[in-house]
Amino acid sequence: MKNFLFFFISLSFFLNSCNQNLNNTPNFILILSDDQGWSGTSVQMSEDINSSKSIYFETPNLKKLSSNAMRFSRGYSAAPVCSPSRYSIQFGQTPARLNMIRVGMNTSHIDHNNPNTIPKILKKIDSNYVAAHFGKWHINTDPGILGYDIHDGKNGNKEGKFVNDKSQWKNEFSEDPKKIFSLTNKAIDFIEKQNNSRKPFYLQISHYAVHTNIVSKEETYNKYQNKKKSLVTDNPGFGAMNENLDEGIGMILDKIEELNLSKNTYIIFTSDNGSVPTIPARRFYKKSINYPLSRGKWDAMEGGIRVPFIVSGPGIEASESKVPVVGYDLLPTIIDLANPKFIPTENIDGGSFKNILFSKGKGEVNRNYEGIIFHVPYENKIALNRAHSSIIQNNFKLIKYRDNNEVNLFDLNLDVSEEINISELKPKISNSLEFLLDNYLKEVKSLKWEKGINWKNVEINKINSFH
Repeated sequence: MKNFLFFFISLSFFLNSCNQNLNNTPNFILILSDDQGWSGTSVQMSEDINSSKSIYFETPNLKKLSSNAMRFSRGYSAAPVCSPSRYSIQFGQTPARLNMIRVGMNTSHIDHNNPNTIPKILKKIDSNYVAAHFGKWHINTDPGILGYDIHDGKNGNKEGKFVNDKSQWKNEFSEDPKKIFSLTNKAIDFIEKQNNSRKPFYLQISHYAVHTNIVSKEETYNKYQNKKKSLVTDNPGFGAMNENLDEGIGMILDKIEELNLSKNTYIIFTSDNGSVPTIPARRFYKKSINYPLSRGKWDAMEGGIRVPFIVSGPGIEASESKVPVVGYDLLPTIIDLANPKFIPTENIDGGSFKNILFSKGKGEVNRNYEGIIFHVPYENKIALNRAHSSIIQNNFKLIKYRDNNEVNLFDLNLDVSEEINISELKPKISNSLEFLLDNYLKEVKSLKWEKGINWKNVEINKINSFH
């Protein structure tokens, strides 16, 4: 009897230990919105800038998330358009290194079997990890190739009811706008299943909202019709769609609380790029929807690349960090939070910001290369229509136009709207950043602009590299 009792106690201890080990392995939820601007929520991203939140949109659940999270007021997408940003997140590399610069391009040159993706590395850390992706993928391979066990396939804009004509700017009604709630319910089912199995998980929910077409619940639309209009954001359908997205996010937060997973789950919210500058889109305007940021989607100006960036999880206090971070920092950060021994180093451009999360927003991101790099080597008539590249280091940002090598330098601490070019006032900083930018683009053999290349008409193998 004593032997049996000893065996039973030992077995119980062993099983509890196994469960505890699984529970100590963190879960990760990445919520990626589409075309959501930095000032496109009711979360004030910067304590110093009142207009870094919307007075028109209502996103109470994102406010709830941010009340227990770190807000990165200098959070950036890796590119001002979606596919390059999405590739960049998965591989921890710049779009310039990936030679992934625009939507709908030939991607045969990209090694989709790269072992360094977020799900693949997490599974090296713990083979119990289960990875899921729901929603807009916009990467030219099956998500399973990148390590996702459960997914919706190679979904793109069309699955989110996008039609590339004038109809995209008209208001439509649905009880499941942009599949917000069907995606959310899939995610909730997945979370519940993993909780029951006691297996750690990585979940990416890539929403189709708030990309056009403009679709929302009718009742939410009516609410925004009756609201006082903002000077720069006055489309009731767009406002309603933002709030419906927030509603879906709230369902995820409620489920995490219900299952008591908060103490072991990191939640990251960000966007693939900034908002369209106007509705309907047009090239010339006085103020962008992204005000106080300049311009919007398609351009590497602040309105196209600075995005909401919120991280919550165990040990993270409610605070703001002014340290610049970018989408390709997510891979090393997630891996660092799971097990720093597995952070890849070769051909990784991102750096972990884990230390910043636990230091009240202070510190720096150690990357293999200095600065945050953006590369837009094509003309786009709806945007600036000038090929350009950019680098951000600390509070300074340099933009270099490829048609005439014109250089603009901005101090983002003093000039978030990028209105005052100080390149002649600070030539040493300007020259240093230009050198870092060009040197990096040469090293990774990035695509080089040629006259007449726009963002859709030229196959990648016809575009020369810097080498």
